[in-house]
Amino acid sequence: MVLEGLGKSLKDAIKKIANASHVDHELVKDVVKDVQRALLQADVNVKLVLAMTKNLERRALTEKPPAGMSSREHVIRIIHEELVGILGKSKEIPAKPQRILMVGLYGQGKTTTAGKLAKDLHKRGMRVGLVAGDVHRPAAYDQLVQIGKKISVPVFGDPESKSAISVAKRALKEFDGYDVIIFDTSGRHALEADLIKEIKTVAKAVDAENKILVLDAQTGQQAGPQAKAFHDAVGLTGVILTKMDGTAKGGGALSAVAETGAPIAYIGVGEHLEDLERFDPDRFISRLLGMGDIKALIEAASEVVDERKAEEAARRLMSGKFTLRDMYDQMEMLQGMGPFKKLASMLPGLADKLTEQDVELTQERLARFRVIMDSMTEEELENPKMIKSARVTRIARGSGTTTKQVRELLKQYDASIKAMKGFLGNRKMRRQLMKQFKDFEPAKGA
Repeated sequence: MVLEGLGKSLKDAIKKIANASHVDHELVKDVVKDVQRALLQADVNVKLVLAMTKNLERRALTEKPPAGMSSREHVIRIIHEELVGILGKSKEIPAKPQRILMVGLYGQGKTTTAGKLAKDLHKRGMRVGLVAGDVHRPAAYDQLVQIGKKISVPVFGDPESKSAISVAKRALKEFDGYDVIIFDTSGRHALEADLIKEIKTVAKAVDAENKILVLDAQTGQQAGPQAKAFHDAVGLTGVILTKMDGTAKGGGALSAVAETGAPIAYIGVGEHLEDLERFDPDRFISRLLGMGDIKALIEAASEVVDERKAEEAARRLMSGKFTLRDMYDQMEMLQGMGPFKKLASMLPGLADKLTEQDVELTQERLARFRVIMDSMTEEELENPKMIKSARVTRIARGSGTTTKQVRELLKQYDASIKAMKGFLGNRKMRRQLMKQFKDFEPAKGA
């Protein structure tokens, strides 16, 4: 998870409050010190940390909890609000016709991020074109072409040209009629006058509605001065912080950029083209504190779940029909939603209960179950009761597993059946669910 060390430290501080019999001055002081230590270890600016925690202590000791909220819940809410406050505002890049200019220094992940953003907008129904406008780095054109092929987005460029303006103007004609045009631009090893001059000229030529700075989060607090320099030069509309997965300096980069007034649009959380998350300070802090992010989980599910299939599967469950085929389909949908550890972080409290070993074992188990089911016949998937000793042996051989592992899958299937029977035995819950099915209306176009 992003900033895992910071998240653990903050969750430990929250636990002190949650487990306390009452909230007093001594507890608040102790928790404030824990929060200070956690933020400083995450490379957040010292002055910002001191100002934030001073305000946190004042509010925790003087503000009265709203009606119906305990003092412990109130202090936790204050911590959440203060942490959100240091991350500044976020920037949404809507799915609408626009031109986007990507700027930044060398080595920040600009070209890959252009591809990630193109994939995100393409997924949201936009007809997207990518422009290889980095005319100085020899491999930039080839890199963007390869990315374009992976995400089925066309790329325009001219590896023989050394004029960024020429490439940009020709790209506008090439992609006439497209919804979104994303321009990758040249970088430098440092913020130099010729770089600023070039991006100003290109920005004017393409008349970009969005000018996005791509910054490596590992630069920590130095991300602030870089963001300010680009912001002053071209009027940034947003920032994307890359390499946020596991970086100890991510907190420093986030807070430093927020201080410049340049809103953060996305954070890059991995090397794959789908590893780009829309940045929402409130939801980001909720996940850091172990409060989960149900909204993000629903969004992830909506991208891979066919509504009609989901409705049909639910009806089958209600009628008591649940086969290994249904179980297989559920596992495929789960895998499509992303890494298991990422999903666990979206569920309140679950990430705290899962160790790295738990996550790895669960992922291995699910992958093995799918391999085993791939070795079954359609008849066996639809009627698991027919799988006896001889079939178990055949399936084990075909899947390269053991008979014990095949029986483990069947045992898991039986446990799922029993769990559903227990649910179906609850009449009240069943009536509520049936009412939802009755009122269900598929989304338009589904």
